Amino acid sequence: MERSDAVLITQIVAGFDRWDDVLALIMRAFASMDGVIDPPSSAHLLTADSLRDKARQETGFVALEGDRIVGCVFALERVAEFYVGKLAVAPDCQGQGIGRRLMQAVEGLARSRGKAAIELQTRVELTGNHAAFARLGFQETERTAHEGYDRATSITMRKALA
Repeated sequence: MERSDAVLITQIVAGFDRWDDVLALIMRAFASMDGVIDPPSSAHLLTADSLRDKARQETGFVALEGDRIVGCVFALERVAEFYVGKLAVAPDCQGQGIGRRLMQAVEGLARSRGKAAIELQTRVELTGNHAAFARLGFQETERTAHEGYDRATSITMRKALA
């Protein structure tokens, strides 16, 4: 656990039962992408049940401000790294360092498991995200296309852990 100011970053543990709240947070945080990214975000396919299943296969963290969930992130363990997905911060809490702290929690997990890096994908259109991840030490490694697209739709970014 990490605590600073009024926000607590904590790992999702067995018995966590606030999947509707996590889903609502992700939908609010990803809403600004609607009409901007093509294809639409996979967040639209999520349900409370699919998030629960995701947490059984991945490590999740939430950011809590009191009892309110204001952020989340999921990390899938791979052979050499952790893959980060569904990083979300409540729109009214963005710019306060919550996303950075969630990513630091993933980095700590990756280091504790001896991983060489953490990796993520962001959409080509989301240039603000590219810059934010670059400030956190990520570098672009490749561009890929979603199925059915003949142009790059995603950017893979990687951060080496020393």
